[in-house]
Amino acid sequence: MRELLRGMRKTMDRVRPPRMTALRQLHEAEDGPFAILIGTILSARTRDENTAKVVRALFERYPDAEALARARVTAVERIVKPIGFYRVKARRIIDVARIVVSEHGGRVPEDIESLTGLPGVGRKTANCVLVYAFGTPAIPVDIHVHRISNRLGLVDTRTPEETEQELMRTVPRRYWLEINDTFVMYGQNICRPVSPMCGECGIRAGCRYWRDRRRDNRRGAGRARGGKKRGDGARLLERRVGGLGRKARR
Repeated sequence: MRELLRGMRKTMDRVRPPRMTALRQLHEAEDGPFAILIGTILSARTRDENTAKVVRALFERYPDAEALARARVTAVERIVKPIGFYRVKARRIIDVARIVVSEHGGRVPEDIESLTGLPGVGRKTANCVLVYAFGTPAIPVDIHVHRISNRLGLVDTRTPEETEQELMRTVPRRYWLEINDTFVMYGQNICRPVSPMCGECGIRAGCRYWRDRRRDNRRGAGRARGGKKRGDGARLLERRVGGLGRKARR
């Protein structure tokens, strides 16, 4: 895993130096666990640059859980409108703030059971909070982590939940904190869902997806060559048969 993560970072530095993810920006800004929790909820189905801008604007107006818990829904909606599903998310983050205040004394809980008990917080969001807010080893699995893990052949799973469990079983714990940030940036910039940059990928030698593509391409080329040969032979036979027919008529 160490060489895999290093190879991803080297490829990105060489081909397309990536921007930090929204969660990495929040972590680096040291805005605190509550900002990371809210930022993770808002980031679902939203571009990182939009998430970062909205979170900054939101916390300029409501700097902590107590302030957000007292906020009016319409006021929060106006701030978070640039992101997807803003009406649902506005109500959700206010509900989360109220529970954090009333049940956890204004502090974000540090265990996955309490985190997943918050409205709209699943395992991915909870694991993001553990990793980016508290530095607790966990593996948040989003679409990028799920896709790349399966392409590489690290797992053979159908759902992000299955991928998380399999990675936790097979990857040494000392690498867990690096997986989400590195895989997400790699998935956004190199190993994209459509038209992945396999030719530029520095870790393709160990990638199952790349090996399968090469094999399929060779098979396709072989069939094309075979079809061309059969087509040439058929045309030659037609010319010969046609020539015999003309001789017979004469």
